[in-house]
Amino acid sequence: MFASVLSAAILGMEVREVAVEADVSDGLPTFVMVGLPSTQVREAQDRVRTAFKNNGMRLPPRRVTVNFSPADIKKEGAGFDLPVAAAVLAASGILTPELLDRVMVVGELSLNGEIRGVSGILPRVIRARELGCRYCMIPRDNLREGRLVRDILVIGVKNLREMVDFIRNPESFPEPETEEGGEETEEEILDFCDIRGQEQARRAAEIAVSGFHNILFTGPPGSGKTMLARRLPTIMPELSFEESLELTKIYSVAGLLSPEKPLIRRRPFRSPHHTSSAQALAGGGRVPTPGEITLAHRGVLFLDEMPEFSRRSLEILRQPLEDKKIQLSRTAGTYVFPASFILAAAMNPCPCGYYPDMNRCICTSGQISHYMGKISRPLLERIDLLAEVPAVPFHEMSGKAPGESSAAIRARVEEARRIQTERYREETICFNGELQGKQLEKYCVMTQDARKLLETAFEKMRFSTRSFHRILKVARTIADMDQAERIQAHHVGESLSYRALDQNPQL
Repeated sequence: MFASVLSAAILGMEVREVAVEADVSDGLPTFVMVGLPSTQVREAQDRVRTAFKNNGMRLPPRRVTVNFSPADIKKEGAGFDLPVAAAVLAASGILTPELLDRVMVVGELSLNGEIRGVSGILPRVIRARELGCRYCMIPRDNLREGRLVRDILVIGVKNLREMVDFIRNPESFPEPETEEGGEETEEEILDFCDIRGQEQARRAAEIAVSGFHNILFTGPPGSGKTMLARRLPTIMPELSFEESLELTKIYSVAGLLSPEKPLIRRRPFRSPHHTSSAQALAGGGRVPTPGEITLAHRGVLFLDEMPEFSRRSLEILRQPLEDKKIQLSRTAGTYVFPASFILAAAMNPCPCGYYPDMNRCICTSGQISHYMGKISRPLLERIDLLAEVPAVPFHEMSGKAPGESSAAIRARVEEARRIQTERYREETICFNGELQGKQLEKYCVMTQDARKLLETAFEKMRFSTRSFHRILKVARTIADMDQAERIQAHHVGESLSYRALDQNPQL
């Protein structure tokens, strides 16, 4: 007898439906799997047969053939255990094959018949809804995650017996309750009011978030560079439900979701260690999974002690900073991951950290040049703002009132972003930091004084074309923060003040 059940494979961020077909026929007792299954998927035959035995579902001694269609893609992961079990039960006559029509099944089986959770449930359920499935059967451990998807029945089962009972009589199961997706209740601890002084750096941070610009904090050790970077997500607007779902899909594929609170409601802040490899940042594996770059999507990727990262790891950032996506090529195909994030980095001005204070700096000019040269010029040109974070004097640390709160800054950021949303409603971009080519000419309209100032600066400071475009983008954001329709001279002047890296003789 023949039976088929629908499942799905995840290739990068893409979900491909897979028909798990089973045929039980006369012949020597054997269990054969075809259709390009990986070694991990082939092991499902032993798990399925042992789970059947331990649950009193003995199969007749016949030839069992399981096929995964289409056969041109590699089947990876333990999520195919449950669809294999369902298809074999239907082909053996224990279940009626028609009951599995337009049903997606995903899950891992243990030897005693318990069903364990797997990663990548949310994108699979979304795909099941797109295919018009009647319902989707997943592990009970993944139920909260699966029910984030509306307009499709999602059933969570905890063991093999429960799966069989539901397929035979779906009306016997109670109507599922609405899942809220794990509401965050933890109070926000980090706040910009904790930072004393550093007004220029705080201003640069607000500009970066308002226009989705990349930012580099530089200053001596202990001046507050990391404190500033860690508080960037607190002044970013709240995630919309669509953005939350997009992030949850990424973290689901990466296997990083909490079973109790699966829906991601806060902007991600990823801070990989400087020993992280290029594969850890970009995404690795024969079938790549999301790396730190993709996990920072819609949020902040923070590189502390940026020069300490390997040159190869840093150069990986160049493509996603320009294209807002990262593309990885493997033998099996090309995988594209989203990568729209704010790059925030921190570094000292020299190995000891105290240059240009020659009373404390012990570095030679050669050591400083070598240290700064660890970051390539093309990568530095992709950073929109350099924020200097000097040491905080005593009178600002003690006795001074707390700085402005994150909530107050966020209100201004949301207003600046509202202006950009309205301006780019007919474009494919959302922020000033994403402006390209002709869009710069169309939307970065300057006054005569502003144009003259920028022309003078360009001739004297010899900016590259990329740096010139970055200056325009930042000036456009500063003008939006002032609610000015045209870019004025003081907007250009402030934008130029954040390009000190272009004139650093050590680079």
